Amino acid sequence: MSNSIIQWIDQRFPLTSFVKHELTGYPTPRNLSYWWNFGFLAGFVLMLQVATGIFLAMHYKADIAASFDSIQHIMRDVNYGWLLRFMHSTGASAFFLVIYIHMARTLYYGSFRAPRELLWWTGQGLLLLLMGTAFMGYLLPWGQMSFWGATVITNLFGATPFIGTEVVVWLRGDYNVGDATLTRFFTLHYLFPFLIIGAVINHLVALHSVKSSNPSGIDLAHKDNIPFHPYFTIKDLFGLGVFLMVFSVFVFFMPDSLIEPANNIPANPMQTPNHIVPEWYFLPFYAILRSVPNMVGGVVAMGLSVMMFAFMPFLDRSRIPGGARYRPFYRLQFYLFLLDMLVLGYVGYVPPTNQTMMIGQIATLCYFASFFFVPFISKMEERWLIKRGLPPELTSLMEKESLEIEKRKLKPQRRKGEQA
Repeated sequence: MSNSIIQWIDQRFPLTSFVKHELTGYPTPRNLSYWWNFGFLAGFVLMLQVATGIFLAMHYKADIAASFDSIQHIMRDVNYGWLLRFMHSTGASAFFLVIYIHMARTLYYGSFRAPRELLWWTGQGLLLLLMGTAFMGYLLPWGQMSFWGATVITNLFGATPFIGTEVVVWLRGDYNVGDATLTRFFTLHYLFPFLIIGAVINHLVALHSVKSSNPSGIDLAHKDNIPFHPYFTIKDLFGLGVFLMVFSVFVFFMPDSLIEPANNIPANPMQTPNHIVPEWYFLPFYAILRSVPNMVGGVVAMGLSVMMFAFMPFLDRSRIPGGARYRPFYRLQFYLFLLDMLVLGYVGYVPPTNQTMMIGQIATLCYFASFFFVPFISKMEERWLIKRGLPPELTSLMEKESLEIEKRKLKPQRRKGEQA
């Protein structure tokens, strides 16, 4: 029965060939580690967020007089509403954590280098969409931190030259964050995930065009790869099981640990919180914003801090493959960059003082220096490695790749000779 149905579909749509080419038979390097699981986990969390968001939207009211109460109604009166809400709020943090680890893996192994520049840039576009969606969703509970966080962030658009005031009014739909702001943020927060799904499809098309990068940095011949199924489907499912165990601990035992306590208080425009702080995944960029005394300069620095990743294919010009695996200087710089991000996250979380402001300014300089020094480190490291001698395993891989390239070049010449 199932074979007949599949045959009927195949006559009208290439289902079997599509599944074999794009999923089961997709050629994958055999030495991929579990660090490559996070792309699959990001797709899973996206589907989880869309599903829980649709059910939450059925009971949510985008009105400043009823939004906070509608959240309480979902938590108390809707069957398993508490579970939907906690899965959605925890899923937001899980989404950013998975994306950041996915980006860190890409940076560590140099997977952004040619011919994967467009793949990297489509991922950067996904990050911007995700940030926008999370920012708009943060206002929906209409708590104290939601209201004042949205007020502060929308005020930043006032730094736009000449039309700053008009941009802020257009973004809010009013002169202040109010009912019009909440309504449009809810509408866009509901629609943006579907744009993200389209961007994910675009990202996957780019991935399947250039194939997954090899941890060694050498893209070997097709015959050296293995099918994605069953080898990596099992690996992804194992990673998913570990992820769900950790995710369930937060959902069932400490869901409030990822929700700012001030957000459990209804928004009050007449009472400003002692310390306005965004969600943890925005803290490093918020610290960069605060480290610049000038508002315009802070906004520019914050925007550049997100966009700098897109320049990595141009900044890293080293000819040594494998990313940080065979490059000790780049590896040290990568770990220092992660440490700097943690410092910025801490500075963004604590209330501003003279000491924390100084630490934030130093960490901000180190953040941008990490990108600007990449070309110099790449060249210096390349000369040092060549002079010292490349590792034996890297030399053998590069020789194997060179041999495969020569074979591919000789094939057209042999065909021409046979035709003659």
